[in-house]
Amino acid sequence: MENAEEKKSVGELIEWIIPLAVVAVGAWIVWHFPAFTLTFFPFEAGSQLDQTSALFNRRDVTPNLPALFGFIDIVDLAAMISFPILFYLGVRTARRANMEFESWRPIDKISVFIGRITMMLIVLLVSVMMYEVFVRYVLEAPTLWANELSLWLAGYIFLGSGLYAMQQRSHIRIFLLYDVCPRWLQRTFDTISVILILIFAFALVYGGYGEALDKMFRWETFGTAFDPPIPATIKPTVLVIVSLVAIQSVINLISDWNAEPIIHSAADDIDQDEIERLKAAVGSEGVGDFDVTRGKIQGKDHP
Repeated sequence: MENAEEKKSVGELIEWIIPLAVVAVGAWIVWHFPAFTLTFFPFEAGSQLDQTSALFNRRDVTPNLPALFGFIDIVDLAAMISFPILFYLGVRTARRANMEFESWRPIDKISVFIGRITMMLIVLLVSVMMYEVFVRYVLEAPTLWANELSLWLAGYIFLGSGLYAMQQRSHIRIFLLYDVCPRWLQRTFDTISVILILIFAFALVYGGYGEALDKMFRWETFGTAFDPPIPATIKPTVLVIVSLVAIQSVINLISDWNAEPIIHSAADDIDQDEIERLKAAVGSEGVGDFDVTRGKIQGKDHP
């Protein structure tokens, strides 16, 4: 296991650039995904081959570029090659921020980097919403794509944050009985929880992969003016993320097996940094230059 100090984030620019690059390249691949399915899996498209091909031709961002093979042009090929490279670099450069869970294994970096990508998606989602508010209420020229794009991004954010929460052990847990049990019984509870997660993941993937593949190969869209392929992309992503959550739960069980028991209390919800900022604001005797509720204190020293 790597030293925790070596994994702390230092706020380097690369920690922003690589997740954003992965989002940009991934967005291109997702939007042009029919080119890949029509090229590599034409038989799975079946009777929908012509319909999917026509849909892709209408959505192709670079229609004037000649295809290198099948439906794939030079930009599609570059995106297909660069995506795994960028993802690998992102995983390699992932660093632990000060407030994040300290105990890491190398494989945890995959979930952490997906968490970083999710954070970038949140920035993009807020940007899209702010842009829509501006053009709708200031310019009175609302877009046809902002609402559906927001829903699309929110779906990915919801899924990615679930995996990140599992890795960080920040998902909702009830510790009322867990904390009073001996460590061997706590391990038993943890094992049972992981088994239940694995059963759920298996049942979901087993029961949903057929429909997910069908939606993906048909490139099912949302049926609006913008008509994004939300059903074709979100359903397969659900199965992938649930599988990763199940794998992460096993990794957590192994990592925490010999960990010292943690006793939870109401003090866990207290932000120590916030307390220190409040102390600095009010002074050591409870009153400083600033009142935390009214701003600058009015007095003879502060007219």
